[in-house]
Amino acid sequence: MEKEVWFRPFVWMDYRLAVLFTVVIPLILLIWAFVQKAEGMQRLLAIYWRVSSLLAITIYLMIAQYPVSFISGFMGRILIPISLWFWVDLNDEIEYQSSGPLKLTFTSWRWATTVYCILGSLAFIPFLGCAFSENVSNNPNCYVWFEAPLGFKEWFHPNTSAGFLGILGILGLVIYVLYLIYFVLIKLGKQGRSATQQ
Repeated sequence: MEKEVWFRPFVWMDYRLAVLFTVVIPLILLIWAFVQKAEGMQRLLAIYWRVSSLLAITIYLMIAQYPVSFISGFMGRILIPISLWFWVDLNDEIEYQSSGPLKLTFTSWRWATTVYCILGSLAFIPFLGCAFSENVSNNPNCYVWFEAPLGFKEWFHPNTSAGFLGILGILGLVIYVLYLIYFVLIKLGKQGRSATQQ
């Protein structure tokens, strides 16, 4: 699958930005928030990591070149901004926290990630058709999205078959969807937009 597609550099740039905004910076912020004992940020970041795990699941689905990975990746980009702004009590707690480097960095990351996910979702819309393609691996416009996940496999899972990693991805997706359904249908009705209400 060597056919050149004009947007390949943009796809790779998107993966690099995803690593920066959805993995590296929030991991640093989580450690920083624990050190500073910023409980509101800790809770919001814990929620963020649960929601953003869909992107990790998507990587494993893409390693196996499953078409459903295009839907899960798109949904991950939509759910992340929602998770960052949905909770009224956490928004208030963070807003009224005293100013400092942590608050400035956290707020900047939250806005930057929101903009990145929204723009990324819009740019990804033309590729949603790949989710319904019969032979997605033979379509260069779809296959280009598998290249970075396959590189990830070579680095971190060189001796594991793509099929097995894909099964792990499917299991992760099933668990994720079941929990999301439980949250929307049951938990959300009880706690509303409060992250701390039991």
